[in-house]
Amino acid sequence: MKTLKEAKVGETVTVQKLLGTGALKRRIMDMGITKGTQVCVRKVATFGDPIEVTVRGYELSLRKSEAENIVCA
Repeated sequence: MKTLKEAKVGETVTVQKLLGTGALKRRIMDMGITKGTQVCVRKVATFGDPIEVTVRGYELSLRKSEAENIVCA
């Protein structure tokens, strides 16, 4: 399975499931990233962290450690 961390710039993916538990999973869900949501990878910082994405019409920056808990198709 592919995670959001592995998605390329310009690629739009659909969230299949969220890994992790507790506060981390709740934090990701509070940002609007839930199962079935489309996420477009906009930019990746020079050293690869953070990743800027568009989700539900707004820009969001995610750490790589957060992005690897989001399984996409």
